[in-house]
Amino acid sequence: MQKINKYKAHPWHGIDPGSNAPNEVNVYIEVVPTDTVKYEIDKRSGFLMIDRPQKFSNVAPALYGFIPQTYCGDLIAEYDSEKTGKTIRKGDGDPLDICVLSERHISNGDILLHAIPIGGLRMIDKEEADDKIIAVLKGDEVYASWSDIEHIPETIINRLKHYFLTYKNIPGKEVSRIEIVSVFGKEEAHNVIKKCIEDYRLNFEAIELKI
Repeated sequence: MQKINKYKAHPWHGIDPGSNAPNEVNVYIEVVPTDTVKYEIDKRSGFLMIDRPQKFSNVAPALYGFIPQTYCGDLIAEYDSEKTGKTIRKGDGDPLDICVLSERHISNGDILLHAIPIGGLRMIDKEEADDKIIAVLKGDEVYASWSDIEHIPETIINRLKHYFLTYKNIPGKEVSRIEIVSVFGKEEAHNVIKKCIEDYRLNFEAIELKI
């Protein structure tokens, strides 16, 4: 008989990244394109909370969340520094972000899904590594045939880039220091995921979790 967990697992720490990661990953979705507020996981409790209302018209162009048991720490900062030749002080201290493309309308977050990583955006936010993996929903009738970054139309890539370059900007205030250095393909996405899984293991598995 299958063992049943009587308690809800913490979306970041209680769910594995997937038995076939990085080829296929588990994803916890925080935000969907119709959301008018920015949701984010509360790191202590594991509940989805409102981070901030979306003050302007900028909305997520894809399902947006993170890969469980990943962490953007020193390993991914070092790796991205080597790839870009830029000084990246550290990772942003969050799980690895992921955008999931799907032809189907999914109405709300706080859900788990299986996704196939096919690329990503190498992003630096205030000298911190903040990469975004791009994936397709497993089994999607339209997007499941896309297996690498070159299959994604440039218009979709541009929408994703525009969202992340502007979603923190407030008119009249200092523009956020966000830079997208490059767009990378499936092989590089796999490397980023593996680095962030190892970063997680180094930071959380050997110590008592205290956030």
